[in-house]
Amino acid sequence: MPNAIRFIKGGLLVAGLTVLSFGTQAQGTVTLTGKVTGRTSDTVAVSVRENPLDPKEQITYARLNDKGEFQMALKLDGPARADLVHGEDVTDLFLEPGDAMDIRFKGSDMASSVRFKGKGSEANTYLTDVDEQFIENDGFQVLPENIMLYEPGFLSFLDYRRKQEKKFLTHAIEDNHFSEAFKRYAQAEIDYSYANDRLTFQDLREQVVATESRLKVSPTYYDFLNDKNLINSEDAIKSEAYQEFLLNYVHHVATTSGKLRTYPDFYQVCYDIAKTQLKGVVRPVIMGRVLQESFRFGHVKQSAAMLADFKTIDTNNRYFPVLQQDFETHKAFAIGSPAPDFKLVSATGDTVRLRDLRGKLVYLNFWRTTSGLCLRDVPYAADLARKFEGKNIVFINIALDDNEGAWKQLVVGKKMPGIQVHQNGGTRAPIARAYALEDVPAYFLLAEDGTFLNTKPKRLSSRAAVDEIKESFGKASTYTSLMPSEATAK
Repeated sequence: MPNAIRFIKGGLLVAGLTVLSFGTQAQGTVTLTGKVTGRTSDTVAVSVRENPLDPKEQITYARLNDKGEFQMALKLDGPARADLVHGEDVTDLFLEPGDAMDIRFKGSDMASSVRFKGKGSEANTYLTDVDEQFIENDGFQVLPENIMLYEPGFLSFLDYRRKQEKKFLTHAIEDNHFSEAFKRYAQAEIDYSYANDRLTFQDLREQVVATESRLKVSPTYYDFLNDKNLINSEDAIKSEAYQEFLLNYVHHVATTSGKLRTYPDFYQVCYDIAKTQLKGVVRPVIMGRVLQESFRFGHVKQSAAMLADFKTIDTNNRYFPVLQQDFETHKAFAIGSPAPDFKLVSATGDTVRLRDLRGKLVYLNFWRTTSGLCLRDVPYAADLARKFEGKNIVFINIALDDNEGAWKQLVVGKKMPGIQVHQNGGTRAPIARAYALEDVPAYFLLAEDGTFLNTKPKRLSSRAAVDEIKESFGKASTYTSLMPSEATAK
């Protein structure tokens, strides 16, 4: 019964897994028992993300009996990071085939009360202690305070944190019997938390410290990236910090080569960097991560070409099916894809079709007259329309109000600029569904050929919106995914 949910005698509830007898400890099996005091839910669960490119997790549930006790079994191919979940609380686990642990905690406070016994308990106790000593301590975190530091102070902070973490791990190794796999994982978490925080310091500081311009760093600041063992480390494969570092690394290499995220070939460049510079089993993972970014923010034709190339590399077909499905999900709103056509009636009684606006840049603004956030954009919309008066751009404001009379009275009474159209139904309206709207305001910038140029352009109230629009004229030939016959079709 694949993907079935089964109730087993003794309170075991397993989703999507083969259940093995508790009487024998089969190879590849992890058994967990325990007790929850003051339960906040009727179950506990363990979630494992088997495929790093697939957001879906393998989840094993265990129902609590009248005493709050539980038991479960799950199969693993090797060491894995997992989450223990009860109600709204989550704590980290590191599981290995053959582990047999007893886990006990208070339902109202899992994080500080969880205790482990049995095989695998020492590693998980260490993770709990690390969380208390370092993760929950703001003094050891980049945010909110340490990001304010300048380069010398920030590097001193990182060096001190790493030194304390290494000392903590060294003492733990002396006092416990950790597996070699866990030692590698724990060390990688330290090394790549440091590397990732150092790598992203400039970008993060620029976002957070709005009162200062981008911080200039010394010429040797990024020299640590020259360590090839840092980039390609088989010992760090299980560390999520390592994967995040590598993704940020390829972004960094791309931007330092002169490529900005707004460039149409940015993700292609990142893909090629991952393909040529990375080695081992992590290589296809990071290439796949870049592809997933490209599916959401990149060019649809380039995404399709990269995906076809990836298929030739993923010879075991482990990641390609997940990526193929992800591409199919997002391609309709990818850069270069045709925007859904519509036919609406304007406040002046004119019929407005998107296809009739081919040859012009189109800025779509979805809004409601009952939304305070939308209403705050009204004067900015008028100002933006005046700035581009006479230019090859059309501003279409699509109201999703149920009260058509109130909408018409507002837009006519205030002589709101641009094309004002309306459709009943809110986010359930046909046009809202066509553009996959979850809420308003929502904005889209369309190229002159009717394809998506930007699915998240700057808001009307943003000062950067003017520059963004100026830079968008004439990009249709660069970004389009249409064949010449489609681009000229009416």
